[in-house]
Amino acid sequence: MATDYDAPRKQDEELKEDSLTQLKARSTDHQSSSVDEDEVEAAEGFELPGADLSNVELSVAVVPAQDDEFTCSQCFLVHHRSQLAYEEGGMPVCADCAS
Repeated sequence: MATDYDAPRKQDEELKEDSLTQLKARSTDHQSSSVDEDEVEAAEGFELPGADLSNVELSVAVVPAQDDEFTCSQCFLVHHRSQLAYEEGGMPVCADCAS
C-alpha cells in the first residue's frame, strides 16, 4: 500500500474517532461464535493410551552411524563431527551437553 508522506497527518482525536467507528462496525458484523464440528468424526482420530496396537505394523529404516557422526556419551544422540566439543575419558561429548 502506497503512503503519501506529504499529506497532513491525523490528530489523536481523529485517530480515536476512527478506531471507535471501526469497533462499532465490527460489533455489528454477525460472526458465528460456535464451531461446527462433528464429534464422532473428531473422536475417531484420537488414540487412547493403552490401546491395542497389536495389528499395526511399523516399518522404520535404520541407517547405521556414518563415518562423520558420533554418539554423545551424555545425551546418547547421534551428532555430526562438527558438534563434537571434547572427549572425556575417550567418550565424545556434544556441544549441547558441554554448554
